[in-house]
Amino acid sequence: MADHSLDEFRRRWQEELAQAQALRKRRRPEAAERRPWRPENEMDDVPFFDIQLPYELAINIFQYLDRKELGRCAQVSKTWKVIAEDEVLWYRLCQQEGHLPESSISDYSCWKLIFQECRANEHMLRTNWKNRKGAVSELEHIPDAVLCDVHSHDGVVIAGYTSGDVRVWDTRTWDYTAPFLESDYEEDEPGMQPYVSFVRINSSLAVAAYEDGFLNIWDLRTGRYPIHRFEHDARIQALALSQEDATVATASAFDVVMLCPNEEGYWQIAAEFEVQKLVDYLEIVPDTGRYPVAVATAGDLVYLLKAEDSARTLHYVYGQPVTCLDVSSNQAAFGVKSLGWVYEGNKILVYSLEAERCLSKLGNALGDFTCVNLRDSPPNLMVSGNMDRRVRIHDLRTDTIALSISAHQLGVSSVQMDDWKIVSGGEEGLVSVWDYRMNQKLWEVHSRHPVRHISFNCHSLITAHVPYERVVRNADLDNFVTHRRHRGLIQAYEFAVDRLAFQSTVPICRSSCDTIPGYNYDLALAFPCDNI
Repeated sequence: MADHSLDEFRRRWQEELAQAQALRKRRRPEAAERRPWRPENEMDDVPFFDIQLPYELAINIFQYLDRKELGRCAQVSKTWKVIAEDEVLWYRLCQQEGHLPESSISDYSCWKLIFQECRANEHMLRTNWKNRKGAVSELEHIPDAVLCDVHSHDGVVIAGYTSGDVRVWDTRTWDYTAPFLESDYEEDEPGMQPYVSFVRINSSLAVAAYEDGFLNIWDLRTGRYPIHRFEHDARIQALALSQEDATVATASAFDVVMLCPNEEGYWQIAAEFEVQKLVDYLEIVPDTGRYPVAVATAGDLVYLLKAEDSARTLHYVYGQPVTCLDVSSNQAAFGVKSLGWVYEGNKILVYSLEAERCLSKLGNALGDFTCVNLRDSPPNLMVSGNMDRRVRIHDLRTDTIALSISAHQLGVSSVQMDDWKIVSGGEEGLVSVWDYRMNQKLWEVHSRHPVRHISFNCHSLITAHVPYERVVRNADLDNFVTHRRHRGLIQAYEFAVDRLAFQSTVPICRSSCDTIPGYNYDLALAFPCDNI
């Protein structure tokens, strides 16, 4: 009976193969022209052990193999080599590993070669990161102002100063002559503009909040003048800008306002909320669809703010203030300081934004958690910084600490991680790069002021050192040494292979003779300017 069933199975299998081959012969002629050339006597029937398979069916089997397995299959026979080097397979591998995600299969003629070049470039970038091999540049400062806040997005940096000026740099083009974003303040009273409290930027918008409660919004694609101006009655305590669309959230006094343009392009108030305490941290949740969603912390309260709903309390424990905040598309993570008679240690709580309930309680530290990065971390991992000078990697699957590193001399002020490294900044001004898989520090760099902003991708790193004090006590601002001590610093690191030519060129040598930074250095240089 078993032999009869096996013969019947083989007969049906051969019939299905015959039908597939007949259908393949009747396919459209133009489909055959798009496929790479191959010998007809080999590709009509592909040998798979004791059976023959159509070419399309063999491709469907090979698509589940990775690059190493495809290389091994290419050594079996000439027929398998042609299949293992099919453009569809290598194009799919490029897409799966994140190489050229916006390309189509018709953009290149040999996707296997493209895949090898992308892998080699990725290896070179990782080597440059580890050895600190690349170009380092200081973004040009404003001579008579102190740095107040810095933000960046995809290599574009925005900075606000005590003079009220806002500047934008595009580090991707190595053009460090940053344009000023104009404001609507009158020029009759020079030097009387209020300080810039916060700045934010995404791919199309730049936003700046001022000490007097004004908010300016610029469209980076249209010009240097603001497209919208909004005024609060009090000082703005927090500012957030969506990284995906044109949604701005501000917190002033006990009000949180969400702004976004309508279908005609005119900016309007999308939602307005009233909270019980002054807002400390404010973030916009990414990928929420039509209605914007934000998370705000005010003392020991955490609010979930949905545009179509009223403010809802996500978390509240009396006497346990929130010390840091970050959000992803479906989760929110924030540090909680434990006080009172029952001391449980400072923790990081992870909440589900859909279920509005606590998912994890992480850590048990003596110091306050000062920064947390959930959005940029790998899946199921999260990195945090603490006042106890340690950087911690949290495993969200097991609610445990996967790694704890003593990283800084003072508290950790900023941190970010990817699939193999951590970049952290401390209150003492130290920027450290770690390979957390090896638990090893790769390199570090120091500046005078605390690190308030860190942002990196596979080939670049942006760091910002923002001073505690925004007032220069010494009036001699023309002195470079005095001004450097107070003004703050923004540095751009580039590890890409094709941009290492600027590695040996210091910023003064890229200055022209008619600019102040070109000659206002207390250095005895024989040739202060060299653009040749």
